[in-house]
Amino acid sequence: MASSSTRAAYVVGTFDTKSRELLYIRQCLEKLGLRVVTVDLSTSGKPSSASVHPREVARHHPVGERAVFTGDRGSAVTGMAIAFEHFTRSRRDMGGMISAGGSGGTSLATPGMRALPVGCPKVMVSTMASGDTRPYVGPSDICMMYSVTDVQGINRISERVLANAAHALAGMIIHPVAESPTVKPALGLTMFGVTTPCVQAVTKRLEDAWDCLVFHATGVGGMSMEKLVESGMLAGVIDVSTTEVADEIVGGVLSAGPTRMDVFARHAVPYVGSCGALDMVNFGAFDTVPERFKSRTLYRHNPSVTLIRTTADECRLIGEFIATKLNAMTGPVRFLMPEGGVSAIDKPGQPFHDPQADRALFAAIEAGFRTGSDRKLIRLPHHINDEAFANALVDAWNEVSRKPASTLRA
Repeated sequence: MASSSTRAAYVVGTFDTKSRELLYIRQCLEKLGLRVVTVDLSTSGKPSSASVHPREVARHHPVGERAVFTGDRGSAVTGMAIAFEHFTRSRRDMGGMISAGGSGGTSLATPGMRALPVGCPKVMVSTMASGDTRPYVGPSDICMMYSVTDVQGINRISERVLANAAHALAGMIIHPVAESPTVKPALGLTMFGVTTPCVQAVTKRLEDAWDCLVFHATGVGGMSMEKLVESGMLAGVIDVSTTEVADEIVGGVLSAGPTRMDVFARHAVPYVGSCGALDMVNFGAFDTVPERFKSRTLYRHNPSVTLIRTTADECRLIGEFIATKLNAMTGPVRFLMPEGGVSAIDKPGQPFHDPQADRALFAAIEAGFRTGSDRKLIRLPHHINDEAFANALVDAWNEVSRKPASTLRA
């Protein structure tokens, strides 16, 4: 990242249709003393008023600008979004980024914003910001601001909203947060409500030596953790709650996608994992549960969340998925299986207690897993929230991270 004296505010968008609004943002930023770079993401071929022409952006596409200016609007927009992501990664004076637009402009600008590291300021003024923003924000820290009116002209509303957005970006660039003085390496952990006691116990034992970053395994949580691994910001992971895999396999609403865990094949960081909350698939309120699941074992976690118990057949598929991912990892691996239950509601007397399904899960992982000198599968008789299981996770982490004995549990 460039120093504060050389960093620029990037104003990006489709200048063929939104030039008045984008230039107004530029004006606000320049009045605050910031150097501004304007970037045009238009695909219409019209003359551009931006300092970076669309063709310059398009040349950053992996196969060149011909992949952007295709003559077909759909493929052109898709190609420009890819090109802009690569363009963003090439900039060395990036202080922050801001854009304004509708659904098309938002889809064009946000891939480039997501390519920026966490902590680099990014603001998206959008007509889409009052709905489901996950497709745009993903695992990033993009600030989405609802435009209220359409992003079309300067009026008494848009003037205030766009100026507020510009001032917000300027504040983040001009007054960056000082780097934390901590010298502790960062450790990622995944937690779900039903694995909270386990993760809290592990964190308590490790927090003196490690900066423990806990991620809520809601789909985007796992993606966020893995984005930090990709960015080199985590020294390793204790992936207690792999529950997002169950949603991916069965079709729940909290999947992190089919690439969950793939980052550890590209980055050889130490990995300790477990089966946290693989007994459940997540849906919204009860009436949103698909009809094909209505006869299954259901649990109303709260008015907004309904859980479905995974079957033995589904657990086999989940286990096969996890074993394949573990086998591809290039760093040291420890994967711990709690035979006493994988969540707070998977134990005797609880609604998701199903030893047969759990055995199918463990057997599938064990059958597919390739052991090695620094790759171990560990079966334990404990419940995932037992203190003994948390201790085992800590022991495994200390082994793979090769930290000094001072990090061991008391």
